[in-house]
Amino acid sequence: MSFALPVHRLRETPTLLAFHHPRPSYPLHILLVPKRAIGSLSEIQPTDNDFLADLFTTVQSLIAEFNLEARGYRLIANGGQYQDVPQLHFHLIADR
Repeated sequence: MSFALPVHRLRETPTLLAFHHPRPSYPLHILLVPKRAIGSLSEIQPTDNDFLADLFTTVQSLIAEFNLEARGYRLIANGGQYQDVPQLHFHLIADR
């Protein structure tokens, strides 16, 4: 992913990359992107358990780091006509 955008990695695991959104829509706007090409949630396979475990572990660590439990947060995955980029990704947002 860093070849496409110069990003500061908040977290990197074998299966995903988390970084601040380059054009945030919220005061806190973090993107979590699988390293493997996955078009949307409907394409998740049973063999993607490692990615799903990394995703939720990473989100939990970001919630703790940014004190989001007290502030409130949302984890969003867009799909269909609401998905601007044909790659599964999640938005961890807060403070709107």
